[in-house]
Amino acid sequence: MSIVNRQSSIVNRKSSSIVNPSLARSVLEVPHSRIRELADIAMSMDGVLRLYFGESNLPTPRYIKNAAVQALQDGYTFYTENAGLPSLRQAIAEKYREIHRVNLDPMRHIVVTASGVQALNVSIRCLLDPGDEALVLTPAWPNGSAIVGMCSARAIHIPHVLRGQRYEIDFTALQSAIGPRTRLILYTSPSNPLGWVATESDQKRLLELCRQHGLWLLADEVYERLYYRGPVAPSILRLSAPDDAVVVAHSFSKSYCMTGWRLGWLVSRPDLAQKATQLNEFIVSHAPSMAQRAAEAALKEGEDELRAMVGRLRENRDFVRSALQQMPGVTVPQAEGAFYLFPRIEGMSDSFEFCRRLLNEKKVGIAPGVAFGEGGEGSVRICYAADRAVLEPAMERINSFLVSSRPGAESPKTRSASTTQKRKPRRKGG
Repeated sequence: MSIVNRQSSIVNRKSSSIVNPSLARSVLEVPHSRIRELADIAMSMDGVLRLYFGESNLPTPRYIKNAAVQALQDGYTFYTENAGLPSLRQAIAEKYREIHRVNLDPMRHIVVTASGVQALNVSIRCLLDPGDEALVLTPAWPNGSAIVGMCSARAIHIPHVLRGQRYEIDFTALQSAIGPRTRLILYTSPSNPLGWVATESDQKRLLELCRQHGLWLLADEVYERLYYRGPVAPSILRLSAPDDAVVVAHSFSKSYCMTGWRLGWLVSRPDLAQKATQLNEFIVSHAPSMAQRAAEAALKEGEDELRAMVGRLRENRDFVRSALQQMPGVTVPQAEGAFYLFPRIEGMSDSFEFCRRLLNEKKVGIAPGVAFGEGGEGSVRICYAADRAVLEPAMERINSFLVSSRPGAESPKTRSASTTQKRKPRRKGG
């Protein structure tokens, strides 16, 4: 045997004994987002009417962009405090005082984060150890449950129940699911994807349940300003005492059309806020400096634009709901907030396949209900934050798809979805 062959044999014997390390089990068990899975298909296609992501197609208002430009010119390109600029935390505290009559210490209770999902991330990481359990009210945006899994903890889904036209919390199921490893209850109000909003009675019962069992209560209130029965949805902070084990996660993305800016915040008692600040250092350091200055402008100057946008969203909601109600086999629960409808479709057992077929055949992209956890299958999520120029043909195509998929069903009224309501003048702003 030559020297080269002997060396090759030695290398082969050594390599055969090498153990290839795997990825962390907690990461491998986090499922791929079914919303993103569908969106990846849609993004490879032309001419798709995109209603699957939770964002408006309105650009960020000019006054916010101008504030960011000014911040750059003023030198806001360096590190800030891990908890965010004191001036932004003060502006957030002032907004809570204005719209909720809640007094917060901006330096002890508020932490600015790089997005609403980062607020969820650091909050949940502060609360859960491996093996712990979190009760998640579903259907819900899947990121909360995924973060629980990333902590090597277990998310237990408690589905809402649909009574008549409105979803409700199943408090009997929630109480029954509390066990020795339960540490946290997570809910979203206004809800993504349901559009459901927790009443003050709901919040009182959730808070009392957590006090009784020594649990943390985490409220995702990202959509609180997108509310159709008043200027702001009820916040759990109105009911909680300063020492209650309560966390609120929030974001600038939805109310101020700032999805790409990745900026949010959390509110909690000082012990969690302090630890969340420390975690920020090891995850993102802090939110972008110039974006924080732009967010101050959003809070101080954004009320007129916000009201105009909510008015436009209300019109969109009513249009889409009216159109869906005329389609065969479709039931549309009420939606009091956010910018989603979550219609149930009779006979549909695989919502992802339904959405994939709708995308391929009609070029309409909506989100499958299965992506939102238990209780979601059999429904789809439609984001109605797009322009009417997108919503009207989308409703027509969905109607056509449903009719062609149910050849024995009686056709809905002959008028198209785009004429189900008399058009109202377009509102500016938002």
